[in-house]
Amino acid sequence: MHKTSTTIFLLLLSVGFAPARSHASPAAPRYDAPSPPRYQFTLERASIPMSDGVKLAVTLYMPRGAPTGTRFPVILNYLPYRKDDDEAQDQYGMFAYFARRGFVGAAVDIRGFGESGGATPDREYSAQEEADGDQVIAWLARQPWSNGKVGMLGISWGGFNSIQMAMRNPPALKAILAVDATEKLFNEDVHYFDGIFHVDEFELTMDLDQGRSGAPDYTLAPNVIGPRMDSKPWSLTYLEHQRDDAFWHSPERPLSSIHVPCFLIGGLHDGYRDSIPRMLQQVSAPLKAWIGPWNHAWPDDSDYGPLYEWRDQAVRWFDYWLKGRNTGVLADPKVLIYLQHGYPPGSQDQTVPGVWRTYDGWPAQGTWHERLYLQPDHALSHEAQASGRDELHYLPSTGTDSGIFWWGELQPDQRPVDAHSLVYDTEPLSHDTAIIGLPHVTLHASASAPLANWFVRLEDVAPDGRVTLVTGAALAGAQRDSMAQPKDLVPGKFYALSLDLHLASYVFPKGHRIRLAVSNALWPVAWPTPYPMHTTLELGGEAASWLDLPRVPLQGRAPPPTLLSPPAPVETRADITGEDYAWPGTYRVMRGKNGHTRVVWTGNSDVKYPWGHFHHTEKLTYDIDDADPADATDVGDSVYVQGVGAHTLTWHGHLTIRSDLHDFYYQYTRTLMRDGRTVISRAWNKKIPRDHQ
Repeated sequence: MHKTSTTIFLLLLSVGFAPARSHASPAAPRYDAPSPPRYQFTLERASIPMSDGVKLAVTLYMPRGAPTGTRFPVILNYLPYRKDDDEAQDQYGMFAYFARRGFVGAAVDIRGFGESGGATPDREYSAQEEADGDQVIAWLARQPWSNGKVGMLGISWGGFNSIQMAMRNPPALKAILAVDATEKLFNEDVHYFDGIFHVDEFELTMDLDQGRSGAPDYTLAPNVIGPRMDSKPWSLTYLEHQRDDAFWHSPERPLSSIHVPCFLIGGLHDGYRDSIPRMLQQVSAPLKAWIGPWNHAWPDDSDYGPLYEWRDQAVRWFDYWLKGRNTGVLADPKVLIYLQHGYPPGSQDQTVPGVWRTYDGWPAQGTWHERLYLQPDHALSHEAQASGRDELHYLPSTGTDSGIFWWGELQPDQRPVDAHSLVYDTEPLSHDTAIIGLPHVTLHASASAPLANWFVRLEDVAPDGRVTLVTGAALAGAQRDSMAQPKDLVPGKFYALSLDLHLASYVFPKGHRIRLAVSNALWPVAWPTPYPMHTTLELGGEAASWLDLPRVPLQGRAPPPTLLSPPAPVETRADITGEDYAWPGTYRVMRGKNGHTRVVWTGNSDVKYPWGHFHHTEKLTYDIDDADPADATDVGDSVYVQGVGAHTLTWHGHLTIRSDLHDFYYQYTRTLMRDGRTVISRAWNKKIPRDHQ
């Protein structure tokens, strides 16, 4: 027996204790069960006063059936997406679950949207929105039915501002749950695709939503509808800020400033997934992450499965931080990530094969990097062989066969896109090959013009030739050193271009090939550079181009089965029926004999509310000419038709963005009609210089 152990043994005997048997196991920790669904609930509408006199509208989901004087924690969802009509069904399903388990749900319309007062902010995630958020949280914390502790949760916008409010660390905010969100507003939000100008249906929706009054009255009072219809369309504001300058970083707060515990959920087929690895590495507050095979959706409602319940885990999370119940969340694995196994291409709804893995942090334990060099014979191999060069003619319409995406969604077979790209393949793999992380690519490249973009796609080539997109990334050549201070390329000069591809978790099957594809266009995802040109890749020798893969072992730790349960039923409102989201709609490509390509996207939705029927149609038409890439155009129309009693209100937004060699030409019209007669119409026209786009 060790000397120290002998001393302890004698001390135990001296106070009458027998030593524990050496083979006894420590008792397993005992955790509190999550809060059960013991309450009924009611909906109450209230106003939250801001310091400037503006009132924000809130709907409170109040638990009922507790002893008099019981105080509950609050969970806040803070959106511009209109809690009383567009989001009413979704928020009811979410907050009903939490209210039954002893949380007050608070759905708040951002200033200038829905039933909230005040002028529409001048942008998304504005300083005004954050300052109001501080006051909303403080108000919720001091209500007589509140225990003083507030959590935030949300998907997309609601996840974005949950992260942003966590950076502010308001005293009453004790935890957040952010789904499909990022803190990078320039190169990861929908306006600039990896720093390159992008337009899709979100622009149409938000520009028109700025002009709507709140449900169910949809007032046409001049003091309400006038400022909303007059508000500058956000798509114009974003086109005026084409570089990653202070506009996108005001106020500047690093991820390290977060002291609020964060539960992060992301999808491997969502464009915002890269924020989770960054937060795992930079946030010192308690943090846990789920990364599943989902697109831009909750884990129980994705187009791609397997699907899982998330609300039960949210209750465990908020029980711990808002109620003081030790539900064991701090003992959970820090990271759950779905390791996808090779699947065929196709954008249809499907269940993605794979297994769950758990890790204690990031990068995933056991990661090593495998370098593959691009070869002159279009191979990918471990040794940099003889030097050579590959030249690529710039075809601006490249990418039209893949649709509109943000490095998310399951994509169709990539062969039509690869036909206009440089491609490099490994030999057929002798074993399954797993990666988890952000693959890295270095290209030694030149262009014959001062502006060029590079799009890099990591792909899985099956033995039958089908090509699955695994991940990718884009780089504007002008932003090679800085997205904040872009500068022209010197034609003919070679540059080392460095790209981190977006987060991937994938097993390339034995017998398949790993492919790297490189193009200079991905239309209509990214606005094309304006010059006819060609680009050149340097291969082999001292100026090699390569791919680094974040390899992981095939075997690893599986999560406790209690963390992953099938989706539970979602409560719905019987007085609201239909679908309120026009995406994904339909997508058509039309190619002319003269090199002109047109892409048309259309979508529509219908919802029945107690006050009337709502119909929404959207259309985007993208035109590109391969012989003149400067002349690109996007025309968009969005129409809302809302029945209100015996009357019909129609909002129509019309957007045109066109470019030439030096400028963008922007036009937007927002019109409101009542029973077919124009009530108010506003128009914006502006020529905006191309800033290295």
